[in-house]
Amino acid sequence: MTPDKQTIRIGTRGSQLALWQSEWVKSRLLETFPGCSVELEVIKTTGDKITDVPLAKVGGKGLFVKEIEEALLAGRVDLAVHSMKDMPTELPPGLCIGAVPMRENPRDALVSRSNMAFPDLPRSARVGTSSLRRASQILHIRPDIEIVPLRGNIDTRLRKLDTGDMDAVILAAAGLLRLGFEKRITQYLDTSIMLPAVAQGALCIETRENDGAVAMVKPLNHDGTHTAIIAERAFLKRLEGGCQVPMAAFAQIDGQTISIRGLVADVDGKTVVQSTVSGPCRAAADLGTRLAEDLLQQGAKQILETLTGQGA
Repeated sequence: MTPDKQTIRIGTRGSQLALWQSEWVKSRLLETFPGCSVELEVIKTTGDKITDVPLAKVGGKGLFVKEIEEALLAGRVDLAVHSMKDMPTELPPGLCIGAVPMRENPRDALVSRSNMAFPDLPRSARVGTSSLRRASQILHIRPDIEIVPLRGNIDTRLRKLDTGDMDAVILAAAGLLRLGFEKRITQYLDTSIMLPAVAQGALCIETRENDGAVAMVKPLNHDGTHTAIIAERAFLKRLEGGCQVPMAAFAQIDGQTISIRGLVADVDGKTVVQSTVSGPCRAAADLGTRLAEDLLQQGAKQILETLTGQGA
């Protein structure tokens, strides 16, 4: 594949956020290779078809990428744009992560009807989320809060808040910012309160191995973000994490040093095991694995066995 002679086809989901992300990649490619043309191909995934069941009950990781990866392997598209947090830790043979652009704000955001910050929400407030990770951390701090299951795209979730009987919803700040909903954000939740999902706020540009698209997307890669994501995904891989277990990790880079904090919790938030490790950026993957091992020794193994029926 060379950028001066053919159309590049990007596989994407059809949600408003997925299309925004793919259009962003398209515009960067056109800036870098003005002689090429770029088209989006919308592909409906299993996760898009299941809208009334919590992801934790239908398989979690891979639900939003499988059909797009099949199209990539079959040559129907040349690259795929995903939210990195949707990506399984193991990619199908023949595919690779071609680039990880600079991360958007990785934190979770509170959107409340009364514009109240999280500590000010009334007792027994109803907060919408279908994320076990978010729910467990909320309940760990505020066990009085009632968690309301909430699925759908960002527009749908905000509309349910505006028209329903919830006091607040918690969403990824990145999605709200990308779609222009910054003014709806009541509070960015500090990572000491709400540790993000692995790779939250980051994009994944997936390509076929040994394909010309690998070189084409390389200029879109952000080294610091990619290094942080390597650490976080190594943590997730060691724990064999999916949507069935509340777990989170967030890596930060300072010069040549990377620090990664992670947690594993039970679903009611009564038990939360967390730790932090630091070391050189070149050892990002090893540090993520070491953090997972630390948590397993501190009690995460028992949580995993209880929630999944097997140890890590």
